[in-house]
Amino acid sequence: MATQTFEPAVTVLRGGIVETTHAAHIAVVDASGRLRYAWGDPHRLTLVRSAAKPAQALAVIETGALDRFGFDDADLALMCGSNSSEDRHVARTRQMLAKVSAQESDMRCGPHPPISDAVYRDWIKRDFTPGPACSNCSGKHVGMLAAARAMAAPIDDYHLPDHPLQARVRHTVADACGLPDEAVQWAIDGCNLPTPAFPLDRLARLYASLADAADRTAATGGTTLPARTAALARIYRAMTSHPEMVAGEGRFCTELMQAFGGALVGKLGADGSYAVGVRASAQTAAHAGNRALGFAVKMEDGNQTALYAVVVEMLAQLGIGTPAQLEALARFHAPRISNTRGVETGGVSARVSLRAAE
Repeated sequence: MATQTFEPAVTVLRGGIVETTHAAHIAVVDASGRLRYAWGDPHRLTLVRSAAKPAQALAVIETGALDRFGFDDADLALMCGSNSSEDRHVARTRQMLAKVSAQESDMRCGPHPPISDAVYRDWIKRDFTPGPACSNCSGKHVGMLAAARAMAAPIDDYHLPDHPLQARVRHTVADACGLPDEAVQWAIDGCNLPTPAFPLDRLARLYASLADAADRTAATGGTTLPARTAALARIYRAMTSHPEMVAGEGRFCTELMQAFGGALVGKLGADGSYAVGVRASAQTAAHAGNRALGFAVKMEDGNQTALYAVVVEMLAQLGIGTPAQLEALARFHAPRISNTRGVETGGVSARVSLRAAE
């Protein structure tokens, strides 16, 4: 069976010689879900991994768990995040567990080395053994525990595909992407929870919906909006107000949202997926009229350095952001490569030419 090939989106050079190339798939949609631009296969079936967390958090909100247990926006941001296991992330996870009257042993995720090198060095120095509260998905798991309690369902198996909560999550994720339940496929993620797969353009649509909900809430004060719209706006506000809880120190998600100051929301998914929702502005008008814009990226080989370069290149090509905002992300857009002696040996270059959707 022949392997389909795509034009490289990212090239890595060493001494002016092409060392590696990286194919990408990109979908750009407006708030209605209409595909505006594409690169590669915008409908690629994609395991979106942690980029789905806002939709999974939506299911938690709609059980009434946030209000019942007194979770605030920082808690919600952690539910949507892939945190670096910094002290603030672990401490907030344990505070959230206390609000639910649950224990760390009730969490069905496992420990792992932290995403942050600084945290990892600290753990080694202290001979620290991490537990489930140190998982990068800790917020999502506590949210699921809270949702199971709010549904009066058992908490010991909240992670299993046949649990009533996971049935609710499956429906909510599909609905938020504008798909019937059967159009979404499911696997098991690294953190032991079900993770969805659906066409890439539907991930872009999900994030456009987050940004559009924030716009609609700002325009109306939120008093006359459907509960689903209000919940999506709440997620947007939580993630953009607390980007440090979505990722961590020096991480792309955090620095992206900090640079744009609430104008967009972005989230990483493992193995090379990313999604961004951009609120309506003069910068998005040419692409989405007077409504929000969303785009999603999947790197075919899962390379994260290449992924971030493409995301920033997309912002630049779509005319989103000021020169200062894009400059704040320059180290992700065109990172330089150095050897162990600090000698610069090459760099990363993203080159994407979006095509208008037919």
